[in-house]
Amino acid sequence: MPHYLVPAKETRREIQVSNSRFIATIAPTFSVDEAKAFIQRVKNEFSDATHNVPVFIIGHGASVTAHSSDDGEPSGTAGRPALAVLQGSELGDAAAVVTRYFGGSKLGTGGLVRAYSEAIRSVLEVLQRAEKISTCTCQIAMPYALFERVRLLSEAHRGIIRNEIFAAEVTVTAEFATVNFADFQQALKELSHGSLKPKIIATNEAAIMPVGSFPDQ
Repeated sequence: MPHYLVPAKETRREIQVSNSRFIATIAPTFSVDEAKAFIQRVKNEFSDATHNVPVFIIGHGASVTAHSSDDGEPSGTAGRPALAVLQGSELGDAAAVVTRYFGGSKLGTGGLVRAYSEAIRSVLEVLQRAEKISTCTCQIAMPYALFERVRLLSEAHRGIIRNEIFAAEVTVTAEFATVNFADFQQALKELSHGSLKPKIIATNEAAIMPVGSFPDQ
């Protein structure tokens, strides 16, 4: 599965435009149902707002389900421009709601487009990104004499050490991007002259990892 960027966690940012408050909330959502549930939760939180404009993108690249609504704003002035900004962010599996509290001054068609676009841009500026990527987790039991070399080998193949148990021998649990694992296996075989074999204990087709956890896949 190709890796792509998703929101790392729910994030919120507020801007003010001509006395109206625009509160943009964005979150990772991995299905249409999750996106709808998130949108409803934000609408419930801001039930007294003038508008709660929802947008979402589920999937990434050629396989995407996208949705937007103007939630009572003039047609085409809120949902579509907000969605366009989200689509341009290179994120997948993301849902957002732009909440508006009307401040007494009408913004006009162009002003609304700019305000909703800027609200989404503002939250994207502070949003932490993560990667959605296929991973496998393995355990390797080894003599103490090989521990440091195996640890360095894991890091060289972009592995993340999840656990280390020191007993009669050392048992290391490490997680790798799936695309890197075969090369690590071969390198471990060469290092140990075939005596060490990693045992896969878990796989995850949709692991969410901070950007840079598995660089250069």
